[in-house]
Amino acid sequence: MRKKGIFWVDKDRKFMLQKDWKRPVTDSSFFLHEKLEWMERFNIDHAVVLNLSQLYGNGLRVEEMKQALRFQNDFNARIQHQHPSKFTCGFVVHPGFVRSACWEIERCVEENGMNLLCLPTHYMDTIGTWRCIFDEENEPIFELANKYNLAVEIHPYDGEKFIKLENTSWRFHLIWMLAQCADAYHFLTLNGYQEKYPNMRTCFAHGGQLAQINLGRRIQGFDGRPDLFEGKHHPRKAVGHKNIFFDTLVHDTGSLELLIKNQGVNQVLMGLDDPYPLGEMESIKQSSYPGKILDLAIERKIISEHDRDAIWQNNVIQWLHGDDEVAKQKLLERILA
Repeated sequence: MRKKGIFWVDKDRKFMLQKDWKRPVTDSSFFLHEKLEWMERFNIDHAVVLNLSQLYGNGLRVEEMKQALRFQNDFNARIQHQHPSKFTCGFVVHPGFVRSACWEIERCVEENGMNLLCLPTHYMDTIGTWRCIFDEENEPIFELANKYNLAVEIHPYDGEKFIKLENTSWRFHLIWMLAQCADAYHFLTLNGYQEKYPNMRTCFAHGGQLAQINLGRRIQGFDGRPDLFEGKHHPRKAVGHKNIFFDTLVHDTGSLELLIKNQGVNQVLMGLDDPYPLGEMESIKQSSYPGKILDLAIERKIISEHDRDAIWQNNVIQWLHGDDEVAKQKLLERILA
């Protein structure tokens, strides 16, 4: 990985690096043992761990991409197997190579016992065109997710590679990532995949924040220009759907209140994004800690204590396993063990 410039961490554990790119390691909980200590300190019994966005594989040669994704998926599987009471880990595939992606899904589910598929909002196809993940060409991936009763996490990255703006002032993390999530939500719901694949439960990162404020505009556009949406599903049909979830990582109670009003509290999961600085990390400068936004929401009577507990636990379990009560019980047994 380091030799090919794909990804590595420097020997002092101060930076994550790729070729012509680096990002500071801003908290010790980037690493396993420190992560476990951090979880203990904040009374977090179990964490759902997503794949690393830097390893979506866009722009890599095919064999390098396969090796990078295989490295990450096997690493995540090992963490889950070595610490079953502490972690549920996700795996990633590259949608630009659908047949290979399906093989990797089968391998990760059947051999590694993983049930969380992580997908990017956008990806580069085999001819260098950027596509939305909910393109109809990717339906074989969703068919397998449906077959295996998978939870699916949708997360943005690589915006600076196809949005032609200078990468300054962290604009792609602060603005465009949220737009990428809204774009993916747009096409999930237009294609009606929440109904077509009833055993696939999709969660959008960062609260799908722009998707919430943009809902009225999408409805107005659908109703005003039906000629542009022939054969598509009305945006209203997806609002509050039991198979579409959003995390709480919106950073202010006004946005959280809008999310809950739009989608219902049952569709909201705790989002921490630790150990990144945009997550709910322990920070004096940011006046933050895990769960702060929910504590503020209770103070402002946006949610109840019962709602808070569901967001931390029951809603997460529902996203992970849906109506499979046996799988839910096995997860609880893993955690309690």
